[in-house]
Parts: sequence; C-alpha cells; structure tokens
Amino acid sequence: MLLDTDSLKPIYVQIAEWLETEILNGNIAGDEKMYSQYQLADMFNINPATAAKGLNILANEKLLYKKRGLGMFVSSHARAAIRSKRINRNLKQLVLELVAEAKRLDVDEDELISMIRTTDLQAQRRRDHE
Repeated sequence: MLLDTDSLKPIYVQIAEWLETEILNGNIAGDEKMYSQYQLADMFNINPATAAKGLNILANEKLLYKKRGLGMFVSSHARAAIRSKRINRNLKQLVLELVAEAKRLDVDEDELISMIRTTDLQAQRRRDHE
C-alpha cells in the first residue's frame, strides 16, 4: 500500500485504515501480534510517532490490546467489529447515495439490482482472469 501524501486524510488515519483492511482480509488474525510502530515506520518510510498514532486509534477502539513487554495484538473480535463499523459507516452511506441517484434518474429497483448483479459478475470475471 502506498500512502497518499496529497490526501486531506492524515497519514496516521491512513495507517489505521490499512491495518483494519489487513485484519478484514485475514492477513492479521485475532490474537496475532500486530506490527510495531517501528516496523510500520520502516514499511511506509514515516516517523514512528505517526505510526504509533495509527496504532493508538485501533487500540482506543479496542481492536488492539497491549501485552506488556511483547507489543500489541489484534483483539479476537476485531474483524467482526471492523466489518460492522465499515458496513454502518461506509456501505450504508454508499447505498443511500446510490438509491437517491437511481430515484433522480428514474431507475427502478429491479433495474438497479440488475445493474449491481451485472457489475458483480463483470468484476468476478476480471478477478478470474488475473
């Protein structure tokens, strides 16, 4: 992952979101050791304090926990919590916007669902050919 230094989103927030995605994708499992701030700093060529801020976001949300002298670990419930958070924060907002735009364009529910299914099939075919 490359950090977007031109983004209005702070680097430490981008780090936290990347770590969430790694957990969602199963690359870092529950109760598994998380990258240290120094590992993240080396990976992304950033200040360790910035990396620590990203880790602290997840710790404050109880997605990570500390083991004294060993570092931070992923909470056993982290994947489910991240999934729920992203559904409620991201996906529902996208759906609201999609439905509102469909109404403005007089696209009925059946046509909208058909468009979603067609897009999903096309994406699946692309993934299968990669």
